Amino acid sequence: MKVVLGFSGGVDSAVSAVLLRQAGYEVHGLYLDNTDEKARDEAESAAVRMGIEFEALNVKKELEENVCRPFTDCYLRGETPNPCIICNPNVKFKKLIETADRLGAAYVATGHYARVENGALYKGMPANDQSYMLCRLTRAQLSRLVLPLGTYEKKQVRAMAEEFGLPAAHKPDSMEICFIPDKDYIGWLSRRAQLPPPGDFVFHGEITGRHEGIHRYTVGQRRPGLLNERKVYISRINPADNTVELALWEELFKTEVRARAFNWLTDRPNGPVRAQVRVRHTKWENPACTVYVDGDNVKIICDEPVRAPAAGQSAVLYDGERVLGGGFII
Repeated sequence: MKVVLGFSGGVDSAVSAVLLRQAGYEVHGLYLDNTDEKARDEAESAAVRMGIEFEALNVKKELEENVCRPFTDCYLRGETPNPCIICNPNVKFKKLIETADRLGAAYVATGHYARVENGALYKGMPANDQSYMLCRLTRAQLSRLVLPLGTYEKKQVRAMAEEFGLPAAHKPDSMEICFIPDKDYIGWLSRRAQLPPPGDFVFHGEITGRHEGIHRYTVGQRRPGLLNERKVYISRINPADNTVELALWEELFKTEVRARAFNWLTDRPNGPVRAQVRVRHTKWENPACTVYVDGDNVKIICDEPVRAPAAGQSAVLYDGERVLGGGFII
């Protein structure tokens, strides 16, 4: 039985390849190439050493259209996008499944730390759960997905890599945005678009200073220094009048969150539903809430306030361990 594995040669994909073969799969490694020649060569070398099929697929055009351009537009609107959440259904898993169809493979796989059971998505181990990042996959994509690392923590995976004799055991985790490897997103944006000009910081209706452009800020971020001997934080970004509003820490917490273009991984509920919500990729906020559905949008009323929900990030709903779906915060 053949499976197409998203393969970068890093510790997660390398251990996934071994576990899949131990489970009886014939593994075809697919490297999604964004023209990083060194990374592609390293992935191919890792596949050759492991004795698995390898294919590199250039996805620069698809990444530009489906991820880079929306990422740019979001920042220019004063939002804070999560590129992986946008990429997964529209580029990464789309290409994995297209390749699987071409090869006659029933399944696709990745090294994400989450679980799929009977077409439903569940949290991975708490220390490194990545289910949040998969909230916009389609139900059809989930039905063909295998996640070999779903019941493991990262430290266990590194230990397995050592046990299997994989060079990737000592390879550091990749933390950067794949299309901005130097982490300088301001420089990257400046080469693609006319950036917003400086404008006013506003605190409780009064102008308190000048900002350097709305694209440099995100809701919840602390502004350096003190104001009236208090720390202040970004609470709202207003592209219409080019202002950035400031607030005290306790003013960042909200009980109501609205999200658009909600992607349901279950049947869409007919009425209000109880759930838990996560508004960013963190582990410590997951309050219970009541969800009201309005077409493709949802209104989420939290039992306990969440800190600084930021436009452009995703609000992801859970029923215990199961992911119900996710939408973009507005």
